[in-house]
Amino acid sequence: MVQVEEVPEETLFAGGREGETFESDSADDFDSDGESEFDDYIAEETVYDRIVALKDIVPPQTRSRLIVTYNKSRSWVQWGIGQAGNIAWIVSTSALLVGLPLALAIEDETRITQQEREMQMQSQGQQQLLGGAPAPQGQGVLPPGF
Repeated sequence: MVQVEEVPEETLFAGGREGETFESDSADDFDSDGESEFDDYIAEETVYDRIVALKDIVPPQTRSRLIVTYNKSRSWVQWGIGQAGNIAWIVSTSALLVGLPLALAIEDETRITQQEREMQMQSQGQQQLLGGAPAPQGQGVLPPGF
């Protein structure tokens, strides 16, 4: 069993041994070679090494719950991306199969209407050149649905 002993504050600041102080200039207290080796090890340590070191800190039950949660989340994200791809495929093919022919039909209808207007203007111009009575100002030729 461990025995706990209270240490008075005076002994902490007075030093452990006779004549020893906290600040010492002796070469034994500071080894620069050991310090640089530690710094080199820290510099060479990667993030992966640190994460692997955490394996011992996290209990196995918590790690297994984290893995299960990660796998479920990953599968839901994969499913969501797959469904989004399917929806994008359906929308794009529907737009091509329905929208493209509709746009072409509207363009063709507009072109035919424009040609009819040009023919009407041409016939009015010919009648005016021949000196006939001016053509009645009616609606003219209207395409169906207008």
